[in-house]
Amino acid sequence: MADSGAVERLGEWYVPKRGPKRLRTFLGLLFLPYTGMVLSFSVIGSLLAAEVSYDRVFAIVFIFFFGLGVAAHALDALGSRGVKPWGEVFSRRELWGLAIIALALAYAPAIYYMVVAVPFLSILALLEGFFAFAYNLELFEGRFHTDRWFAFSWGALPVLSGYVMQTNRLSLTALVVALSMAFISLVEIKVSRPYKELRRISPPHGSAESILMARYETVLKCISLGVIFLGLGMLLWRLGV
Repeated sequence: MADSGAVERLGEWYVPKRGPKRLRTFLGLLFLPYTGMVLSFSVIGSLLAAEVSYDRVFAIVFIFFFGLGVAAHALDALGSRGVKPWGEVFSRRELWGLAIIALALAYAPAIYYMVVAVPFLSILALLEGFFAFAYNLELFEGRFHTDRWFAFSWGALPVLSGYVMQTNRLSLTALVVALSMAFISLVEIKVSRPYKELRRISPPHGSAESILMARYETVLKCISLGVIFLGLGMLLWRLGV
């Protein structure tokens, strides 16, 4: 019974249907469509700058992939109260090891750029580090584990981080776009919560709950893929393709 949550989540649309269970669970743990959204937010923020340094675009994507995609999601698996999203496929020691290694990989280039060229990034790096633990481990009695803080930390901050990485400052344009992406993240999390609840009860095929779950899944697909393609489109535009 310990892995019942993992069994349900392995049926997610973004998890490979075949392969070793631990590999499929790891890929599921990364929540790739939603990680892709955050990476796209950082790219969108980067491309708002008048002049774009593409080594910094790569760096901010690298930072968020390991900081959010790996570390924050490993911490989320550790801190989830009640039903564990991926069961007990990975031990607590493995998840802590994964989180610590991923955070080290994320902060190494971040510290380099903070020291060499982008000191203002340090403020955003501290904020994201705080939310990686406070949100995902549900610290402070879960006060920061809310939809609004989710939208701020994983919607707005990645946009601002991308822009600051390029410019070492903020702008009204970046703040407005960050607010826009925060609202998109808010929609995503508001739809994701009831979707996950329906997946847990495994409604019979053809039931009203099953139809509603399918609709929620479609919305989640459209939101995540829409943001990813927006980021890709902006990148191609800046490259003159």
